[in-house]
Amino acid sequence: MKESILSELLNRRLSLLGQGDNLSLLKQCLHGIERECLRVTEDGRLAQTPHPDALGAALTHEQITTDYSESLLEFITPALADPAQTLESLENIHRFAYTKLGNEFLWSPSMPCPLPAEEDIPIAWYGTSNIGQLKYVYRKGLALRYGRTMQCIAGIHYNFSLPEKLWPLLRDAESATLDDREYQSAAYIALIRNFRRYSWLLMYLFGASPALDAGFLRGRPHQLEQFDADTLYLPYATSLRMSDLGYQSNAQAGLTPCYNNLASYTDSLRKAVATPYPPYVEIGTHKDGEWVQLNTNILQIENEYYSNIRPKRVTYSGERPIQALMARGIQYVEVRCLDINPFLPTGIDLPEARFLDAFLLFCALEDSPLLGNQECGNCTDNFLSVVKEGRRPGLQLQRDGQPVELKQWATELLQRIAPLAQLLDRSHGSEEHAKALQAQQAKVSDPSLTPSAQVLASMTEHKESFSRFALRQSQVHAEFFRAQALPVEQQQGFENAARESLEAQAKLEREEDKADFDLFVSAYQASILAISN
Repeated sequence: MKESILSELLNRRLSLLGQGDNLSLLKQCLHGIERECLRVTEDGRLAQTPHPDALGAALTHEQITTDYSESLLEFITPALADPAQTLESLENIHRFAYTKLGNEFLWSPSMPCPLPAEEDIPIAWYGTSNIGQLKYVYRKGLALRYGRTMQCIAGIHYNFSLPEKLWPLLRDAESATLDDREYQSAAYIALIRNFRRYSWLLMYLFGASPALDAGFLRGRPHQLEQFDADTLYLPYATSLRMSDLGYQSNAQAGLTPCYNNLASYTDSLRKAVATPYPPYVEIGTHKDGEWVQLNTNILQIENEYYSNIRPKRVTYSGERPIQALMARGIQYVEVRCLDINPFLPTGIDLPEARFLDAFLLFCALEDSPLLGNQECGNCTDNFLSVVKEGRRPGLQLQRDGQPVELKQWATELLQRIAPLAQLLDRSHGSEEHAKALQAQQAKVSDPSLTPSAQVLASMTEHKESFSRFALRQSQVHAEFFRAQALPVEQQQGFENAARESLEAQAKLEREEDKADFDLFVSAYQASILAISN
C-alpha cells in the first residue's frame, strides 16, 4: 500500500507556517552537535595517556570533555540557529584540540581502533569531587554491565529544537485543549514516534560503519564475514555500530519506553532506575570496599538507557534529566544514531545537517498516530535490517504489515520530505535544503554513493584493513586541522576556557574536601525515587 504523499494535517501545518511572519520562525530552529572521538597513537592504537590538561578539565569544560574512556574525547558545540555556524564551532574545537594533542590523532570513524585488553581501556577520571566520583563509578558500572570495549564506539549526536513560538501557533490553529507546555511536549513525543518509524532511512543515507577491527569482538560468536585477516564486515551493512553487535543488554531488553506521552516515557525510565536486576544485585555495589556500580537496578541512571533519539531539556545544577523533563517539559530532541563519516574532518557536514533539519521537521509536523505493539516491533526490525543489509539489492521492509522495497519507500519518503525542505529554503531565502535532499535521492538511486559503500570501496581500492583505512583518514584530517591555525583571539578564548575549567574543578574539590561520597550517592538515588507522577 503506497502512503499518501502528504496527510491533511501536514498540508494544513505547511500552509500555516508558509504565511507571512510565521515563515521566519523556521530560521529560529536551534542546532547543536556532540562529536565523540578516540585519541590514538601514531600507529593507530588507543592512547593510554590521561586527558590532556591543556584541553581543560573534562568535568567542568563546556565544550571539551570525555565520554566513557579517558581516551574518548567529546566535543560539544553551543546550540545555534544557523547549522553552518554550529559546524564552524565544531571545526574550531577540533583545530584547538590538535594544538594540544602532540603526536596523537583523533580517530576518524565510529568503530574503534585495535583496542588493548579489556582491563587496559582506561575509564574516564573526573577528579575527587562528589560529582566527579559519581561519573567515575557510573562508568565502572557500565564496564561491569556491558564491557569496556563496547563503550569505545563513537558517534555524532545531533540536537534539534523548533522555536518555542511555533507550538502555540499550531495549538491555537488546531484548537487543542492542552496548555503550552503540554502541547509542546506532546508534539516532541509525536516527532519521536515518527522518528522511530522512519529512522531506518538515516541509517541507509548516513551509516558509515560496514566494517570493524576483528579484535573488537574479543572472540565472541558473530555472523560477520572476513574482509581480510584483521577486518570483519557485512557486504551490504550500513552501520554495524547501530546493529545488535553494539550495545546488547539483557537488562534493557524489556525496556522500551512507551512514546505515547511524556508521562509514560519518564515513568518507564523512573521505574528502571528503581527496579533491581538480579544479576546486578548478585554483584552488589561494592567489592573489597570500593564502589563498582551506583546501584543494582536495571539502569544506574536514566542516561544509561540506549536509544536512537532522546527527549531532552537543559538541566539546572544538581537536577537529573528526568526531573527537568517532568518539571518543565521537552525542549529539544537528541538524535543519537548517526555514525561519524570517516571521510569528513568533523564527521558531519552541512548537507547532512540541512537534510536532518528537513527530516526532523517532517517528523514533527506529519501526523503521528500512537505506535501499536506490532508497528513498534516493525520499526525495530526495519532499523536492524537496514543497519545490517541496507544496500542489499531488493531489500524489503515492513510497512503497515505489508512488505515494501527499501528503494521504493525511501523515494516516497523523500518526496514527502521535499515540501519541508522547500519551506525551510523559503524561510532562509536559499536552495540549500532542496539540494541536500537531491543528494540523498542520488544515494537511494545509487547505493555506491552511500558512505558505507564508499568505506568498503576505499578499503578495497587501497587493499587495506579497516584500521589502516581509518588511520589514513585520521592523518588526512589531522593535516587539514593543523594546516590552518585558529585566529589568535579564538585560540586565546579556548586557552582561557581550559584554564578556567581546571580552576573550577579545583575549587569544587577544595569545597568538598571532607564530603561523604556515600551520602552523596544516597541523596542522588533518592532524588529520583522521590518523584511521583
